[in-house]
Amino acid sequence: TLEPGDMIYTGTPGTPGEMKDGDVCEIEIEGIGVLRNPVKLES
Repeated sequence: TLEPGDMIYTGTPGTPGEMKDGDVCEIEIEGIGVLRNPVKLES
């Protein structure tokens, strides 16, 4: 349970790798679903 004044920190531990064209960023929440975002090089 969050209380007034609670803070949520998110991020990547350590040094994240660089994403490349064709990579897929995938996030899953159990019982809810999967979100997949393909990485496309900006042209």
